[in-house]
Amino acid sequence: MPQLTVALIAICLIMALLSQLGANRQVVVVFLVNWYELSQFELWRLVTPIFLHFGILHLGFNMLWLWQLGGVIEMRFSTRRLLLLVVVIGVLSNLAELAWSGPFFGGMSGVVYGLLGYVWMQAKFNPWSGLFVPQQIIAMMLAWYLLCWTGWFGNIANMAHTAGLVSGVLWGYLESVRVNRR
Repeated sequence: MPQLTVALIAICLIMALLSQLGANRQVVVVFLVNWYELSQFELWRLVTPIFLHFGILHLGFNMLWLWQLGGVIEMRFSTRRLLLLVVVIGVLSNLAELAWSGPFFGGMSGVVYGLLGYVWMQAKFNPWSGLFVPQQIIAMMLAWYLLCWTGWFGNIANMAHTAGLVSGVLWGYLESVRVNRR
């Protein structure tokens, strides 16, 4: 059982209940990140937006992909590796979105896109990793990524998706190159 993956999903579900999927602004503001709180060294806020979700589909899709991608990384590599990926990609995607659109955003999507990029590059350049993503899934996720940028689906943290995907692809590729040099 991928314990960290299950714990992350549980935290997101609890936060969805507490925040009423974003409707309870008093709860939501505690977990948002903004430049003022960062200047006050409230550094946990660099990560906490990943636990907020603003709709049942938002929550459902992110948890599905977290289960699939996070679970396989955790089971194939380690809980520690998944934790490092989630924290680093979460921070990078949250900072990118904060700089792009301001403080009101949330979701695990940036992390999910980062995990997708990581698994994709591991599968492509490090076949010994045991990680695999079908090409149809990659195509579907990239198509969704591009559709989100059109604005047809409302307010979406597109820069978080972008930073997550780029950081996951780079991390997966660079790690694969390092492993193959051994």
